[in-house]
Amino acid sequence: MDSSPGKPSLLERLSAFLSREPEDREDLLAQLRAACDRSLIDVDALSIIEGALQMSEMQVSEVMIPRAQMDVIRVGDPIEKIADFVIDTAHSRFPVVDEGKDDVIGIFLAKDLLRYYAGREFDLRDMLRPAVFVPESKRLNVLLREFRVSRNHMAIVVDEYGGVAGLVTIEDILEQVVGDIEDEYDFDEAGDSIRLDQSGRYRVKATTEIVDFNHAFATDFSDEDYDTVGGLVIRHLGRLPKRGETIEIEGMKIQVLRADSRRVHTLLVERCAPAAAPFAAE
Repeated sequence: MDSSPGKPSLLERLSAFLSREPEDREDLLAQLRAACDRSLIDVDALSIIEGALQMSEMQVSEVMIPRAQMDVIRVGDPIEKIADFVIDTAHSRFPVVDEGKDDVIGIFLAKDLLRYYAGREFDLRDMLRPAVFVPESKRLNVLLREFRVSRNHMAIVVDEYGGVAGLVTIEDILEQVVGDIEDEYDFDEAGDSIRLDQSGRYRVKATTEIVDFNHAFATDFSDEDYDTVGGLVIRHLGRLPKRGETIEIEGMKIQVLRADSRRVHTLLVERCAPAAAPFAAE
């Protein structure tokens, strides 16, 4: 890195460029975009700043995983069933419930299964971490700060009546700032945009080109108005979809696995079940 005296740093150049105090947030963003146009900051840095500013005005309800999409462990299930469920869903943390989804009694970490397979004493209730409950209206920036202080990575979201509305993770919040965060279960190769999962369905990157999707699934979607499968979904709905939404397009059932307020990331695709033939009148 060039640290020769007399040469202003990036921060100094940016500070000089932004010497006029912004009147409001939109004015600040306009100045930052102008700085990006002049190569004082790069596009990725601008995107992160925009995401951070947007995140500060968002509520938990906008990014949470809805109750219907929550993968939960029932405290009375046998350990073998729990292990299979953990492997199939590939999460690192799970809410544990007793009677139902409104009765969350703790959070189970998948890594604690190692105790069982190592032959050590294992009792699910003893393995549970305390569950954190937050209202739907909590601001994301406030929750992120609480996550950092408490070192929690998951919170259960409750509605105004105290019922469980969904869950939110620290990854859900950070993705609003930096975009999709890939883990060991996400795609890591450019050519691996369509992958068969253990349920027999296909995980498809939203950036998969329509031509490649048609080739893989023997479909005939047009690529005149959109180039990618994510564009196909957005065009069909007329808006950005939310996580967990499912649509059917020309015999294909497409569920949104990952999406944020700016783009779609991952889809779950399968062919629709054929309609049952009507009974013939006797």
